[in-house]
Amino acid sequence: MKAAAATLGAGPAAAVATPRARFDRLDALRGGAIVWMAAFHFCFDLNYFRFIHQDFYRDPFWTVQRACIVTLFMACVGAGQAIASAQQQSLQRFWRRWAQIAGCAVLVSLGSWLMFPRSFISFGVLHGIAVMLIIARFTASWGAWRWPLGLVAIVLPKLVADPLFDTRWTNWVGLVTHLPVTEDYAPILPWLGVVWWGAAAADWLLAHRPSLLRGALPRALHPLAVLGRWSLSFYMLHQPVLIGLLMLVVSWRR
Repeated sequence: MKAAAATLGAGPAAAVATPRARFDRLDALRGGAIVWMAAFHFCFDLNYFRFIHQDFYRDPFWTVQRACIVTLFMACVGAGQAIASAQQQSLQRFWRRWAQIAGCAVLVSLGSWLMFPRSFISFGVLHGIAVMLIIARFTASWGAWRWPLGLVAIVLPKLVADPLFDTRWTNWVGLVTHLPVTEDYAPILPWLGVVWWGAAAADWLLAHRPSLLRGALPRALHPLAVLGRWSLSFYMLHQPVLIGLLMLVVSWRR
């Protein structure tokens, strides 16, 4: 989820010592979100195979968790984009990484269609990240304007909605009158606002408090940082592994 170059000014760029420096604290935050997501999905899978009985679509205990997990992911996407821009990473590298994410999004749609043909994922987290990375990449020079624009993006779906956006071909915008029937949904609005805020916050930290991003990470959190660096691979593999294990358990119980 790292992006290409954009001019941010001398402050943030000077705060990034080398073009490929890692930010362990951000990696660990992303790793923590991945662990939380995996635990959430494991509970969802337990429910799917009827080991437990929960309402993942309406119970606030689960819906709020899901919103918090996606918020963490999107904020990390924005922060990673800001760091990549400050490091002046190439446009070629950006598009290479983007292609990996977009390709994985297609695989998620295909896999979910096989398991949930009536509620397959047409625009989930990876689809949203693929689109919002492009937006974040080409708005990197907007600076502090991303704070108010992010607020507009977050609030707009609550103020504007139209049945035109209720189809699978248009619900990716986010201005829906009701949530679509799908196993995952992360539309541009409101999540672009969180991405913009994550990028703007990282820019500010790079310029004024770089130690908060680049400070040493406690040894106990190093595994989370490693996991955060391989977040896309983990994301793609964890559900097939969890579902496969539970299918084995179900077959043994018969």
